[in-house]
Amino acid sequence: MELIATARFKKAMDRAHAATAYTRRITQLVADLANSGLEVKHPLLEGRETTKRAVLLVLSANRGLCGGYNSNVQRATFLRLAEMQAQVPEVSLEISGKRGLAAAKFRNIAVAEAYTHFEDKPSFEEVELLANRYLESYIAGNLDRLDVVYMRFESVSRQFVTVETLLPLGNLEGAQPAAGATQSQYEFLPSAESILEEVVPTSFKVKLFKSFLDAAVSEQVARMVAMKAATKSAGDRIQQLSMAYNRARQSQITGEIMEIIGGVEALKN
Repeated sequence: MELIATARFKKAMDRAHAATAYTRRITQLVADLANSGLEVKHPLLEGRETTKRAVLLVLSANRGLCGGYNSNVQRATFLRLAEMQAQVPEVSLEISGKRGLAAAKFRNIAVAEAYTHFEDKPSFEEVELLANRYLESYIAGNLDRLDVVYMRFESVSRQFVTVETLLPLGNLEGAQPAAGATQSQYEFLPSAESILEEVVPTSFKVKLFKSFLDAAVSEQVARMVAMKAATKSAGDRIQQLSMAYNRARQSQITGEIMEIIGGVEALKN
């Protein structure tokens, strides 16, 4: 299992790294446009005056044997869920992964949507279907806020649970523009509004997809580390049992030899 997790981790990490640069650049692009001083608006960039309906999306694993990966995600999930329920009148919980679903069922927490088809290779097409549903709900006014709980991947030695608000994207308006960016950096053809109509939804889709990729690679890292520790523990245990067995066998042989010697001495007498 350690070897399998290692092979899957390398593939998942390559996919995550490939998406990181694109995600960072398109997010910065939206931030630059928001800070360009132009009179442009987009529904996804505008927050609600009052938040009435919210969704908490949780990215957990379908399988266990990955150390504290699932328990850490679940702990952050139920803390954020309690916070959101205290602030928002209507909160829906959506969970990806059988382990997260089992944890919610154990606590008798209702789950609005369940996803079990996302494995270690989530495709953009699958995530895009989910993203389009969130976008349509938000634009239609049926959704005011979307939070995502997942394990963010930074390096092989560092992964941490992240709770991120993906909708609305209004926090991009306060982002700092890229170095050297000016108001005349971009020329919009045919218009800034038409460009934003494409760029802003794409930015959300890519960020959501990156969350799934990070969760997938973090799961494989956790499983790889857990199985390596389990292999080492099993090896140490085998060594301990072998030593105990050899001592017992040596003691038994010594006892049998002493019985033979005692019998020989009895026959001499």
